[in-house]
Amino acid sequence: MFALLLGAGPFGPAEGALAAAALAGLTAGAALLVAGAVGLYEPATIGGLRSTLVAGLAGTTILLLLAVLALQFTEGHGVSPVQRHAMISVMLGTAAAITLTRLGFSMLRPPLRRVALLGEKPVSERGFQPFEVLLSLPKAEALLPALQRGRLRAWRIWAVVAPGPAPIPAATRQDCARAGLQVFTAAEFAEHGLNRLDIEALPQGWMAGAKAAHTGRAEAALRRVLDIVIAGTLLLATLPLLLLTMLAIKLDSRGPVFYRQERVGLNNRGFMLFKFRSMVTDAEAGGVARWAMRGDPRVTRVGRILRLTRIDEIPQAINVLRGDMSVVGPRPERPTFVTQLGEIIPHYHDRAVVKPGITGWAQVNYPYGASVEDARMKLAYDLYYVRHRSLLLDLLILLGTVRVVLFQEGAR
Repeated sequence: MFALLLGAGPFGPAEGALAAAALAGLTAGAALLVAGAVGLYEPATIGGLRSTLVAGLAGTTILLLLAVLALQFTEGHGVSPVQRHAMISVMLGTAAAITLTRLGFSMLRPPLRRVALLGEKPVSERGFQPFEVLLSLPKAEALLPALQRGRLRAWRIWAVVAPGPAPIPAATRQDCARAGLQVFTAAEFAEHGLNRLDIEALPQGWMAGAKAAHTGRAEAALRRVLDIVIAGTLLLATLPLLLLTMLAIKLDSRGPVFYRQERVGLNNRGFMLFKFRSMVTDAEAGGVARWAMRGDPRVTRVGRILRLTRIDEIPQAINVLRGDMSVVGPRPERPTFVTQLGEIIPHYHDRAVVKPGITGWAQVNYPYGASVEDARMKLAYDLYYVRHRSLLLDLLILLGTVRVVLFQEGAR
């Protein structure tokens, strides 16, 4: 197919083969990014036929749009009609192959990753999702007979977790390592298995080893350039949509188009956040801050659509251009909530070591928070980002944001 696409054009055999290889790599890369963006690599998606079909349809649509854009770009560059049709066929074929393989996995219903606990099995296993707690062993010594008989490997146990505060004996770790099993304390399992930190187990000096606390000048400059490019592109690309949104807000309810509110940013410094107004003008009568809730009556008709599609968040790109925010980072909170949560939740103020972001690790891994417990869980993800911050992690967050916006995850 690739040979047909580029080998018969204005290229020689060698140039055609090189161009075909380049196109194959670009197609594979585009398919990988799109599949990740729509959630086709998420265990929750593979676990259901409906979610796999919806994600596959979304991915196919995006790849088809990319193919159309590629056709527009190649028009007038010596690409024949046959090659242009072949380009669309390649994109659609790639999308179909990805969707069919995911459907196959979904119908086979592969088991969740399984863990064994050292100690009592918890009443609720919610904290271990998306892992399956298969069995619990009363103490470390009970592992040895199970390991010797190969029972844990036969049951496809991925890791052994000790949720209690007691340290895991070195001999237990060695026995499990020889059997090909990983051993985690509760804090290690949260970080390496669930991609969040156990904030209750963090020592006071933990920030000394966090990557976000040691950002060099070159990386900081690169991040700033990327922020400006992404925020500027977002505003320019959505300009017609933004103008229509402004008109809809004015026609729907009285009040300003934009909503300005003080938020807490880098190093706990305040700044004014810009958003499209999605609530009535007197949403907080008396000036008392309130959590947003599902089906909030303060949300206007247009505002409900803006919140579901996250269009109300786009003006935050202005804050990125001003330097108040970054594209990726913890959610900027209001001073009242920061003060309250800082008194209740340990290490809450540590998230201010980086700029807040339009999107972030907590936003793509946890639904909208409207309680202290939600804030505690989101902080666990925010601090994971602080510890492991990198440009690659930022890319994964941006891909995850596409999934969140497409499927309206956690919107209120």
